[in-house]
Amino acid sequence: MSLVRTIARPLLASSFIVAGVERIRHADETAQNLGIVLRPIANAVPSADEKIVARAVGGVQLAAGILLAVGKLPRFAGLLLTVTSTLNAAAEFGAADTTTAEGRRWQRNQLLKNVSLLGGVLLASVDTAGKPGLAWRAEHLAESGKKAGKKQLKAAKKGAKKTVQKAADGIAGAVPAR
Repeated sequence: MSLVRTIARPLLASSFIVAGVERIRHADETAQNLGIVLRPIANAVPSADEKIVARAVGGVQLAAGILLAVGKLPRFAGLLLTVTSTLNAAAEFGAADTTTAEGRRWQRNQLLKNVSLLGGVLLASVDTAGKPGLAWRAEHLAESGKKAGKKQLKAAKKGAKKTVQKAADGIAGAVPAR
């Protein structure tokens, strides 16, 4: 892992780890803050209330933050953090008090912070750490298979041509000349 990744991943993950712990510890407050987003989820899952869903979101955020910080499954962790960041951004944007100039300023600052974090975790979710990704591997595997197939076809044509020539020479030698 490069020095930049070694430093950047834990820095990016730190806010998610702290937020995840806070969401778990203060599930009532989290359920109230994220209520706009959590209510439909809680209604869709039988026997789940907003508090349980809030703890689940906090747990996902904590676990994904730790995975990202230590560099284990960073792309998967980035994907999970993208989902939780989107939930958080939507909830904070909808819950902001926009009746005052200060409330609008707070809403804008929170939105920019959340969008910035979202951009960071999106980058983390596609970062291959200098190793080829699955799409690149599949493309190059197909290309090498295509090249190998062309080589085998060329060799087969050459072999068939030699066989036909030998057969023609054999037939020509077997037929008496008149």
